[in-house]
Amino acid sequence: MRPVIAIPLTLLLVIRAYTRRSLTPLGILCATLTATTHALHPSALPFTLLCVFFLLGTTATKVKHDVKATLTMSSSGSSGGEGPRTSIQVLANSGCASLLCLLHVWLYGTGVSQEGECFGGRRANNDMVPDLLLMGIMANYAAVAADTLSSELGILSKSQPVFITNPLRVVPRGTNGGVTVGGLLAGVAGSAAIAATSLVFLRFCAASPTNALGMFLLLTGLGTIGTLLDSLLGATLQASVIDRRSGKIVEGPGGVKVLTRPKSTAPAQLQGHGRRFSGEESSRVINSGNDILDNNQINLLMASIMSMSGMVAGSLLWR
Repeated sequence: MRPVIAIPLTLLLVIRAYTRRSLTPLGILCATLTATTHALHPSALPFTLLCVFFLLGTTATKVKHDVKATLTMSSSGSSGGEGPRTSIQVLANSGCASLLCLLHVWLYGTGVSQEGECFGGRRANNDMVPDLLLMGIMANYAAVAADTLSSELGILSKSQPVFITNPLRVVPRGTNGGVTVGGLLAGVAGSAAIAATSLVFLRFCAASPTNALGMFLLLTGLGTIGTLLDSLLGATLQASVIDRRSGKIVEGPGGVKVLTRPKSTAPAQLQGHGRRFSGEESSRVINSGNDILDNNQINLLMASIMSMSGMVAGSLLWR
């Protein structure tokens, strides 16, 4: 992407993040490095998708933030709701796409010679790697945009969430693996926004087996699958901690794990699924899931899987 465009846009996003406190200081630094990495790609699409995802995510976070703060609670004991995003959260959502951008630069450089080439057709040297890398980047942002909007807007759904592995089980709002129809529709809208943005920058080859409508449906489908996969991974590999006094889900700042006992408490034997401790009993217990990964690790795993899935889908289409 041309520096004359990338640099001013990056500065505007940094100013927006700082003034609206969308990111922590380290988060702003990490986002700046991420934007620089995306701008190295000869196509303007990766950088644009990063910007669109950032604007969608931060806007969704602000929607009825005061209401969402009453639905969960922070591990510090204050009200819940998403605070400024950290550098780890930036890497969890954009890390895989950044690696694909760097891989493209390593293989082909930063020249703009490929920017004018068509997408999804046979090249003279039969090299489909540039298109596949770009497909992985698009799938990454379709998935993380769908997941972010599904989480931030789904919690406001009028219907109570149900557990994805057991639809008959109603769970508290904010539970990892809890899904609602409203959240799913918000996820579809997020992935569709990324898909529509991608079509603006793609010029399909005449011999390509895909067209604009086909690519739109493919990316929207990948994004929707991504948010469902994130819920499934969260339901099985991530612990949802509930405060028994309030009945609310406890969220860790920046997506980190929530401790279910005070740090000063000496190690004791675990008792049952709730992990109760002898002596001083914690009011926080694991309501569902397994304490294996935190939210950021779940997001990175999901985004990586969907990026690879997008590349596989592209290779099957263009084989």
